[in-house]
Order: sequence, then structure tokens, then C-alpha cells
Amino acid sequence: MNISKTWIYIIAVLLIIPSCKKSDFLNKKPSSLINIPSTLTDFQLLLDNTIVMNTTGGLSQVSADDHEISSTNYQTISTTERNAYIWDKVLYGAEIGIQDWNAPYQQVFYANVVLEGLAKSDSATSAQAQTLKGWALFARAFAFYDLTRNFCKAYDDKSADQDLGIPLRLSSSIDYLKPRSTLQQSFNQIFDDLNASIALLPSERPSANLNRPSKIAAYALLSRVYLDMRNYKDAEYYADQTLTFYSTLIDYNTVNQTSTTPFSRTNDELICNYSQVPTYGFLTGSHSTYPVRISSSLIKLYSENDLRLKVYYSEVPEGGYYKKRGYNGMGFYPFTGLATDEQYLIKAECLARRGETKLAMDKLNLLLINRFDKRITFKPLTALSSEEALSKILLERRKELVWRNLRWHDIKRLNKGGANITLTRTLNGIGYTLPPNDARYVFSIPNDEIALSGIEQNNR
Repeated sequence: MNISKTWIYIIAVLLIIPSCKKSDFLNKKPSSLINIPSTLTDFQLLLDNTIVMNTTGGLSQVSADDHEISSTNYQTISTTERNAYIWDKVLYGAEIGIQDWNAPYQQVFYANVVLEGLAKSDSATSAQAQTLKGWALFARAFAFYDLTRNFCKAYDDKSADQDLGIPLRLSSSIDYLKPRSTLQQSFNQIFDDLNASIALLPSERPSANLNRPSKIAAYALLSRVYLDMRNYKDAEYYADQTLTFYSTLIDYNTVNQTSTTPFSRTNDELICNYSQVPTYGFLTGSHSTYPVRISSSLIKLYSENDLRLKVYYSEVPEGGYYKKRGYNGMGFYPFTGLATDEQYLIKAECLARRGETKLAMDKLNLLLINRFDKRITFKPLTALSSEEALSKILLERRKELVWRNLRWHDIKRLNKGGANITLTRTLNGIGYTLPPNDARYVFSIPNDEIALSGIEQNNR
């Protein structure tokens, strides 16, 4: 990507300390050789920097129950991976520069640079500038959301005004401290940004540049956020909005089941492309040489004619399965973006929760008919009650959205609603347990961030 190395370098240096204290270097006069982004082309290049802008954290994938690792291989992984895998109260040890915190705040910084630059631009009212503004607002909302779901408690409307949120940095300036907002304020900002972006973003899904958001992506993200909040009425509304604009599903009978990269980076179900930050590779990487294996209990959930078993995973000679490359066909790290299959599942779940049993199963079957071997007659799933429908939908959600950094957050919200899901692991004969609604579902803020900014730490 042809981005000016001078200002990208200075921005990169500043980004690593998103909530830092004022330092002596801030008082020095910057070099006149540094080019500050000021044109629409500059702003687009910033937002098109997918290495920065289209990533999410990975601790929730490490901590979820999609996978397992042998006791021997467990000893070879990083401190943070080891601790997150067994839900240790001490998460990072001496490790610093934790990307689950730093990467989203890099995105927030870039978005703020663009928003402030556009406000000063002579072209601020042009169609391109308005699209860029919507893009920056969407990117900031996604970053704030990723931080909130990882570093804050599950949303509860009875306590959100008191629960800790995140520092809401709405300026690109780095010479000020920003305390943690409340959880309600954090969600309010996410909604403000997303709702503002809808009026500015293009209506059509970009067929090639899927790192760029559209109205469809904003609707899909709103649906996901409301689902996490257990606000099923609004989650359903925005799932409907998403599927009204774009509802394409892939027939898995047409997918190469033997390929290690079964999906392309522009596959027809993708709405907006995000991936996990490129870290925690031993426990989240998708490759046969990596030591992690898919949980045997998860593999057992798939029936013989369920094509997802062959499309998502490959067997290894020594036993077990590994995860193939992600849903966006790129690299070895999980796809964490937005896709139509998730929206079908959100819609089905919300229908079941409001007692629309048949409609819920009909929506689920629209997805499943594209997942099963067509050489065998597909038998649509049925349910005799909304409770049975919900149970079947959540099971299909488990099987469909695997390795997308969603499982941890699903457990978090479902337990908040009384699901009582307990996670367990065993290593070297020692059992580890994570009970429902445990404080360890909220990740610690990195130690170096606490030392620099003094913001309040989470209790684990």
C-alpha cells in the first residue's frame, strides 16, 4: 500500500500508547518534514490500511471451548496464551504490548485523525468525504465494541450505568488522560457512531473491497451488538434490515471440501472483512502443524451428512481435527467480521425467543439446507415449542459460527441470561473450571496501560 512512510511512522509510534501520560517529547516541535494526512486520498489510505483497521482481539478465541491442546504442547506456548487457556486470574504475567487492547485503540486513533481532517477539509461535503466519514465512524464503533465486549462485564440494563466501560477517546490528541466511562456510555457511543454512519455509507455491498463497510455492515454490526446486550427486539430488527439488503447464502455442496482454503476473501456470504490480530498463533492458528486441535466434543456435534465437518476441518493422521483457514480465506487467523449466516441465526434466535416457533425453524432451515449433503434428502428441523426451537438454534449457532471469536461472547451473554454453562479443561491431570458469570470472563486491562494511564483495573 502506497502510504507516506513519514506520517505513518509517526502515527504508529503514537498509537502504541492510546491512553498515555504527557511526555517530554510532546513539547518538542515536530519536524517540518512530517506530512500530516490532509487530503481525501490520505484519509482513504489510512482507512484502507487493513493491517491496522480490520482486526479484532484474540483472547476470547484462546479462552473459548472450541479447541484443546496436549499438556506437552501447552508448555511451549506464550505466558498470555497459557493463562488465558486455563482462565488464570493473572493473565499477562510480565508480557506487555497486548494487541487486544492496543490494536482497537490504533483503529480509534486512525478514525479520529480522519474525522478531524475531514471536518477541516474544503471537500467535506463531497460524496467521497461523506463516505469516508461514515467509514471512520463505523471503524471507531467496531473498535469500541471489541474493547467493550472483551474488557467489560456482560451488559445488564440494571447495572450498566454503574459498571465500568472503556476510555472513549474521541480526539486524536494523545496529550490527555481519559478515564473509563460507564458501560452504558460506552454502548451509547457505539450506537451514536453506527447510527451516524448509516446515513453516510453506501447501500451496496462492495463485491471486491470487503474491508470497506456499507450500510449492510452497519446494520449487521448493530444486530450483533444488540444480541450481546440481550436486547432481542432490536437485534431482530437490525438482522431484518441486514437481510433485506443482502441475504445471499453459499451452498456448501459447491465448496471444495478437501481444500485447506475452502473460502475466498470475497465469498458471497461476507458482509465486512475483519480478522483476529496476528498473535496467539499456537492456540488460534488454522494449520495442521499448529499444536491446537478442535475440541472432540464439538466435532461430535456434526452429523455425517453435515458438510460443515469437511468444509471447516481436516483430520490429522495422529488423530483429531484442525481448523482450516478462515471464512475469508486469508491467513491462519480466525475471521471475525460480519457475514449473512450469522444474521440468519440471529433472526431465528430472536423469533424463537418471542414464541414464533415455526417461523424460527423456517429461518434456521433456510440456512441448513445449504449446509447438508444434497445427495441425501434434507429433513427440515422442527420444534414443538419455542424452548425446543431455541435449543436447536443455539446448537446450530455453535456449529456454524465456530472459530470466529464469537463463542466466548455467546457463553458470556447466555450465562447472563441463566444458561449456566460451565467450562472445564484438564492438563497434566489438573482440572480447571470456569463457572457461569465468573469475573474471569472479563479480561484484565494490560499492565503497561494501567501503569501509564492509571485507569481502574478489572477484578478477576
